[in-house]
Amino acid sequence: MKFSSSLKFNAVSEWWEEYIDYDNLKKKIYQLEKQQQSLSGSYQDLESNESTSLVGRQRHTDSVFIRLLDKELKKITLFYESQEEELLERLEKLEQEVQAQEEQGLEGDHYQDDFDDDDDDDESISRSPVGRRLSIGARRRRLSSTLSRNLPLIETDSTIQEGEALSPMSPASPRQHRHSISSDEGDMEDSYASLRGQGSLPRGPLGRLANMMNSVSSSMMPDTIWTAKSNYAYDTRLLYKRKITELFIALSSLRSYVEINYSGFRKILKKYDKVTYSELKDHYLHDVIENALPFTQPSKDRLNNAIDRLIDLYAKCVTKGNTSQARQHLKLTQRENIAWERDTVWRQMIAQERRGELSAAGGLGATLVKEPVPALLSIPTPLGTLRVTKRLLYLAIALLVFVVLLNVQVVDGREANRCFAILIFCTILWATEAIPLFVTSIMVPLLLVWLRVIRTSDGTHELSPQDATKFVFSIMFSPTIMLLIGGFTIASALSKTNIDRILITRVLSLAGTKPRTVLLAFMGVSCFASMWISNVAAPTLCFTLIKPILRNLPRKTSFAPCLILGIALAANIGGQSSPISSPQNLIALAAMDNPLDWGRWFAVALPVSAIQLLLIWGLLLASYRPSKAPDGEKEIEIRPIRATRESFTVKQYWVTFVCLATIALWCVAHAIEDYVGDMGVIAIIPILAFFSTGVLKKDDFEQFTWTIVFLAMGGIALGKGVTSSGLLDVMGDLIRDLVDGYSLYNVVLILSPIVLVISTFISHTIASVLLVPIAQEVGKGLGGNHQDLLIFITGLICSTGMGMPVSGFPNQTAATQEDELGELYLTNVDFLKNGIPASVIAMLVISTIGYLLMGAIGL
Repeated sequence: MKFSSSLKFNAVSEWWEEYIDYDNLKKKIYQLEKQQQSLSGSYQDLESNESTSLVGRQRHTDSVFIRLLDKELKKITLFYESQEEELLERLEKLEQEVQAQEEQGLEGDHYQDDFDDDDDDDESISRSPVGRRLSIGARRRRLSSTLSRNLPLIETDSTIQEGEALSPMSPASPRQHRHSISSDEGDMEDSYASLRGQGSLPRGPLGRLANMMNSVSSSMMPDTIWTAKSNYAYDTRLLYKRKITELFIALSSLRSYVEINYSGFRKILKKYDKVTYSELKDHYLHDVIENALPFTQPSKDRLNNAIDRLIDLYAKCVTKGNTSQARQHLKLTQRENIAWERDTVWRQMIAQERRGELSAAGGLGATLVKEPVPALLSIPTPLGTLRVTKRLLYLAIALLVFVVLLNVQVVDGREANRCFAILIFCTILWATEAIPLFVTSIMVPLLLVWLRVIRTSDGTHELSPQDATKFVFSIMFSPTIMLLIGGFTIASALSKTNIDRILITRVLSLAGTKPRTVLLAFMGVSCFASMWISNVAAPTLCFTLIKPILRNLPRKTSFAPCLILGIALAANIGGQSSPISSPQNLIALAAMDNPLDWGRWFAVALPVSAIQLLLIWGLLLASYRPSKAPDGEKEIEIRPIRATRESFTVKQYWVTFVCLATIALWCVAHAIEDYVGDMGVIAIIPILAFFSTGVLKKDDFEQFTWTIVFLAMGGIALGKGVTSSGLLDVMGDLIRDLVDGYSLYNVVLILSPIVLVISTFISHTIASVLLVPIAQEVGKGLGGNHQDLLIFITGLICSTGMGMPVSGFPNQTAATQEDELGELYLTNVDFLKNGIPASVIAMLVISTIGYLLMGAIGL
């Protein structure tokens, strides 16, 4: 969570204006960054005055930002000083009252004092974090306290003990349903219960014996105002319990106020140093912040000492000297107060943030009005109006086509005809996304089993539903799926330990300031990152890194859309570079008779990807001419990326070692398959290494993109269904007739554009699910065992469909990038003008150079 959001969630709402203005300081940092960049043009003679000019600019920026920090620090110091003085005075007054009450003993009369003095007390309480709520119910509590003198003495019941009343897990505790700070009746009941015993006693004979022993021991000691059982003693202890609790919450809130503001100064200074290349953090934090009143050690000691004194007072007045129990009671009350604050002020906002209902621009407090999905048609019904949306229409069409195909003999064989209906039905749902893609995939095994599509291995008769279920689920969780999960694990470990960012920033720091070299560097980094952390996360990371560059570019420069589109196209190319970089590669591997090891995959994919990257880089340079400024008179210079100064930790070295070892084993998997079995078994190594050593946690495992896993599983199941039902044999006969007389390379040239067009308009993964079985059957029809080559080409080309904004995750992410004014950097014209030629270039490279390399490795 960003610190600005964390600050809103954890701040005391009544003190909101007194916290560090983190958002405003962050905006000022970006303004100073722009000023710093603009001032660079005023220093022309860098040969003789380079050091002086750079130092002068930095000093100017530092002085401006220091003045802003000093203003915030002064505000925080003044507020803290007034709060500390007030709270410490209240503490001293409370200690004097307790001492006076103790001296008066059982003969005092605090009732009238409570009415007279609490008016002043309420005024001071109202300034505390919970004061507004406490002062509202103060008179009701005083009235209850006065009336309680006339109530009969309540005897202690052995079945209702203090431990039960105060336990946060007890179902009988009214505080679990009514916060003690806001509920007068619940507070009264809890307080009476807490003043009668010191712990839970066993029931039955042992409980009665313990009660009897307590009574004997109590009778031997003289009663005091803190131990007596009279109504007056109960009311006295209840009064001081309330006062101590209120002051404890106020002091704890002040201590939290100090900690949050210190974190705010540390975070904002770190961001300032990172953006402006300064070194202000250590100096200002240690020499200025830590010497200011709220952050000095004596101030912290005074607060901690005041809290300890309150705990001692609570132990004396409420828990009969038990300090441990007093601390437990006060912390419980503090947690309830925090829960109240979150429930009434922040919890709803957090829930909205998680559901995406808050505006990204306005942040918390700016509610995003969600536009309803437009309806194509509204039909009134007795149960209400039926809104026919586009998705509902697609779903209805898919169901209609499915029912028709089930009842019309389209292909020979009952099982083959039913499988054809399932194939068309799923294809329509996947292409239109009438329901989520992974839901369609999960539906595949259900349809295969219920429609009795699966046949025996010899194809003589259909399997029973029990046998078909075992068969379908056994092939769905295959070694290929385990390889996919292993890839997720490696990607998560690299991201969580920050290795990806460290390596990427170090590479980009060498890119220089020329637009063409910066573009090539980012495209190379995006492509390489997509090989290991998926082509979903890689462009997102790169888009984060280019934000400082985009902020300092002239308005309407062509370099911004050029850079964003280049990153997206490179990420698509990276999706074909390694077996785990995208699901379509794994689907292709699963369909091969002799799956490739990583070494042979790299022998083809890496040269092909490098050539594609260079050609598309040249295309973007020719199309955008990014070196020219908007006025066309001078070349723009890019602010260089600064390499991170972080050094590798032991954990990062461990992650790097495991990742490299796993990849090395994958590269030689065929040579050691007698020992390791399959690449899917090797994928277990990083899972064990990272989760068992604490590098990754259970939450990381839960955050894997399981929708992709189920999408791939459904695709594998459908492919096996097509084969088992006999539909593939029927398709094979038709395909053999179509390709009869064509050479292998001519088939490649015919198949490649078909795959490219389909993968441009639907998901790359879904395209591979549909087209890989066709490529497999085409290869069998040619003879000579070339199906693995066609499967490999199909899998690679599925990643090159990038001519539309919806073509693949990288394009979708790039299409949403906005400038500071909320305007999109890219339009549909950018994708059509550059994405389609890039797709054609990538396809031609695969069908020519890739084809030759595949022949060289024996396909």
